Amino acid sequence: MTNTPQPILTDTAPAPAGHYAQAIRSGSTLYISGQLPIRTDKAPLPDMAFETQARQAIANMLAILKAAGAEPSDLCRVTAYIVGVDNWLRFNTVYADMLGAAQPARTVVPVPELHYGYLVEVDAIASLPATTD
Repeated sequence: MTNTPQPILTDTAPAPAGHYAQAIRSGSTLYISGQLPIRTDKAPLPDMAFETQARQAIANMLAILKAAGAEPSDLCRVTAYIVGVDNWLRFNTVYADMLGAAQPARTVVPVPELHYGYLVEVDAIASLPATTD
């Protein structure tokens, strides 16, 4: 097992738009960067409803998790940034639907705004099987 940080990059989630990796694996820990509700092809979402945005952001996070060889049950912690505390229940409903039985530790942070005017962003930490060099 190596603790040397290894970037995770998949074309099943949006490519980074800045100087960061989609995720970094260090030993058996995966750190997933904040995921906005952006499609991989950069096409607009079918609508900009909060639930649609939450689904896309979580789908991006789960695609990166899968690319690292993991599944929702490997998630240890998820942080969600949502515009407006009134969206908390909507987020919780979409999140529970998409994560199923997985119930990692979670923090939901209401914020006044997010980049590009989006309404939700999620990041995560997961525990993965050790790799050998």
